[in-house]
Amino acid sequence: MQTVPLELSDVIYNAATQSFEARVTVHDRTGARSYACAIDAPITMEFADAADGLVTQALRRHARGRADATRLPTATPAQRAGRATTWRKLIVDRLVAGQPHAA
Repeated sequence: MQTVPLELSDVIYNAATQSFEARVTVHDRTGARSYACAIDAPITMEFADAADGLVTQALRRHARGRADATRLPTATPAQRAGRATTWRKLIVDRLVAGQPHAA
């Protein structure tokens, strides 16, 4: 059996539908896919049991290649807030320099 990295996020209990809900992300060699999962269960269910049910549902959907999965974008390097890239700054400076200034 192959081990697949999983990630559970936003796990909640929806009292209106009496179900546990979560977004389960499955990481494999093709990338990461995220599934919105829900299992019917009483609020007294142990969290570990609810998590197992949510993971099982996500893995089944992933194995079937469900089209309702959300493909997550690949990670891009973070840019510091408030800092323009050199290229963007160069373009902006040329545009401003080429136009007359308002009085």
